[in-house]
Amino acid sequence: MEATNNGTSFNNQKFTVPAAHVNNDVEQQITSMELEAEDDDFDYSKRSQWLRAAVLGANDGLVSTAALMMGVGAVKQDIKAMILTGFAGLVAGACSMAIGEFVSVYSQLDIELAQMKRDKQRGQNGESDHHQQGKNDDEGEKESLPNPVQAAAASALSFSVGAMVPLLAASFIREYKVRLGVVIGAVSLALVVFGWLGAVLGKAPIVKSSVRVLVGGWLAMAITFGLTKLIGSSGL
Repeated sequence: MEATNNGTSFNNQKFTVPAAHVNNDVEQQITSMELEAEDDDFDYSKRSQWLRAAVLGANDGLVSTAALMMGVGAVKQDIKAMILTGFAGLVAGACSMAIGEFVSVYSQLDIELAQMKRDKQRGQNGESDHHQQGKNDDEGEKESLPNPVQAAAASALSFSVGAMVPLLAASFIREYKVRLGVVIGAVSLALVVFGWLGAVLGKAPIVKSSVRVLVGGWLAMAITFGLTKLIGSSGL
């Protein structure tokens, strides 16, 4: 009887599950899931501004400069003319991107500042108990305001990075047909990389994004090359 009682007691202890341990595990899993959800919301919602200025700016520099160089290459086989055209496109495009981004972001800044001023005037007519809370909110809003100079610099830099790809690809190749092939190959590779990078950072379909960017770049170069060749052959 005593052995049986000991065996029964041993079996009862073996199948006892600590409730506190189970609750802790469940709470940890729930907390982990909540943190992952917060990270997902933050990672991709806060990236839209600099993603547009960086990836799209580099893609614009790549396509526009490559199209200019291909257009000149359609009528002139001289490497010097091709490189000078690409360099002029780089400088002009970077300046245009910087000025356009500065004006656009500055207009957005003026709108947001005017809205903050109106909100502050309405808040002064409210209760004074919320003065400290309103002050903290104003500081947070000012920190989140767009920076026109930063946006302009990012656009110009990213455009220049993209434009350097066809320039470097064509700089040291004297043979005309080989030079055109190398430029097309380098630009195609860069288009795929930019499409992949934009898809990964923006959490978009990778293959569809890369193909769309690649086909768009090919069309831009082909149209520029074809139209310039047509006009050049007509003797204008």
